[in-house]
Amino acid sequence: MKFTIVSGLVILCLSLVSSGDIIAQQWEFAKERDGIKIYTRKEDNSSLKSFKGVADLHTEMSKVCSLLGNAKSFDWWDKSITEIKVISYEQGKYIQYYLVYDVPWPFTDRDLVVDARIAIDPVTGQETIIAQPLPNVIAEKPGLIRIKKYWQKWTVQPFSPGIVRVTLEGLVDPGGNVPAWLYNMVITDTPLKVIREVRKRAEAKPAQ
Repeated sequence: MKFTIVSGLVILCLSLVSSGDIIAQQWEFAKERDGIKIYTRKEDNSSLKSFKGVADLHTEMSKVCSLLGNAKSFDWWDKSITEIKVISYEQGKYIQYYLVYDVPWPFTDRDLVVDARIAIDPVTGQETIIAQPLPNVIAEKPGLIRIKKYWQKWTVQPFSPGIVRVTLEGLVDPGGNVPAWLYNMVITDTPLKVIREVRKRAEAKPAQ
């Protein structure tokens, strides 16, 4: 199986702890691929880097927000997802879900429980999705390592007529025996991979 970030490096990240808690170094430009600008930064008191991806999509806000807020569509984020369960969901407000990732040998499979909150600015129309770990809902399971330290933030904003700017930020501590150097080496693949998938679906023309 291909060693991708959310799955390969032992998990991509999914979720966050609140933008107010994010106090770190300045973002450093890492690379640009397919019109997606990628940045990384060193987080305080951590050997792991966080990532940020920014891209302009030729589509409408409603299509992007529908994709990101759909509680039943997370499986396209990564083919290594072997189980997905929606725990609780209120459209346009929050999604709580449980995921299991198949991780390549010699690493152990991971799981995580997420509470993602959706906020919409009534003036600008900008939508923000901030997620954080959801503890004490699903018991830890033998044979899986529970991801407990992670954060993720989506920002979707109307940029100009027919253009939507999406920003994905995040960090995950996969736990277990994944070395920091390996995580940091592949972390820039995370926003590339996910934003590409969002763009592919958001810019797709309706079937005739």
